[in-house]
Amino acid sequence: MSQLPAPPAARQLGSSGIAVSPIAWGMWRLAEGGRSAADAARLVHAALDAGITLLDTADIYGFNGSSGFGDAEALLGEVLAAEPALRGRMVLASKGGIMPPRPYDQSAAYLTAALDASLARLKTDCIDLYQIHRPDILAHPHEVARVLDDAVSAGKIRTIGVSNFTMPQIAALNQFLGHKLASTQPEISPLRIDCIENGELDQAMMLGLTPLAWSPLGGGRLASPAGATQLAVASALDVVAKAQDISRSVAAYAWLMAHPAGIVPIVGSQQAERIAEAAAATQVRWTRTDWYAVLVAARGVPLP
Repeated sequence: MSQLPAPPAARQLGSSGIAVSPIAWGMWRLAEGGRSAADAARLVHAALDAGITLLDTADIYGFNGSSGFGDAEALLGEVLAAEPALRGRMVLASKGGIMPPRPYDQSAAYLTAALDASLARLKTDCIDLYQIHRPDILAHPHEVARVLDDAVSAGKIRTIGVSNFTMPQIAALNQFLGHKLASTQPEISPLRIDCIENGELDQAMMLGLTPLAWSPLGGGRLASPAGATQLAVASALDVVAKAQDISRSVAAYAWLMAHPAGIVPIVGSQQAERIAEAAAATQVRWTRTDWYAVLVAARGVPLP
C-alpha cells in the first residue's frame, strides 16, 4: 500500500523566506514551578539539538490570573542573554494582543507597547514571527495591520502571523497588510479536527499560510483517553504507533504533519526527553487507509 509523502526536513514559513523545522516547541508552561534559567536552557538545548528550530512563546505565558505576565518570555530572555549564540539557531516566535485579565487589545498604542515589551523581555532586537494571539473585535483590521507593517519596516519583526482567528478575520487582516500573513495558529489535534473539516486549512493553503497547531495532543487527553471517541482515536493511532515502534504522541504529531497544508505541531511538553522524542515524528509514514481511520474515529461517523 502506497505511503503519503514524508514531511520535508524544513518548511517555509508562509512566503516569508524563513525556513522552520516541521515540528515546533511551545513554552506555554516554561515559567511554571519556579523553573530556573539553567533548567530552561536545558529545554532549549533539547529542542535545538533534536532539530526543532521553531520556538513559540507569548507575552501572556506565565500569567496565572493575577501575576506572572511576561514570565515565560523573560525566562527565555535570560537563556538568550547567557548564551547569545542560541539566538542564531532558532526561529523565535511570540504573540501579543491580550491584556490581562483578558480583554483583547490591539489598539495601536497597546499593540506597539506590547511588542516593545516582548522585545525587551526576550533581550532581542527582532522577533522572527510575531503573532496576534486572539482577535480584538473592537480593533479595525486596518489599524492592526498598520502597526504590524510598521514593525516589519522598523526591523522589530520579520514576519506576521495570527492565532485563534476565524477565516473571515484572517482574510480581513490580510487584506490590509502590506507584509502578508505567514502563519495561522489554531488548535488542531486528532481530537480537534474542526480545521480539517470547516475550510480553515483550505484557506491556509489558498493564502500560503503555514498552520501551527497548538495542543496537538488534545490537551493531554490522548495520553489518558476517556469516552468512546477518545478511545477510538487512541486505538487508531496505536495501529501505526505499534507498527512503527513509536509512542501514541509521536503518531499524533505525525498524523497532523501528513496533511498537505504542512501543519507544524507545537510540542507543549516541558520535559527534555519528551521534546527530543517528538522529533521522531518526521520519520513516521502514513498510508491513506491508516490516516483516514484516525479521521473517521475522530468524526464518530463514517465518511460520506
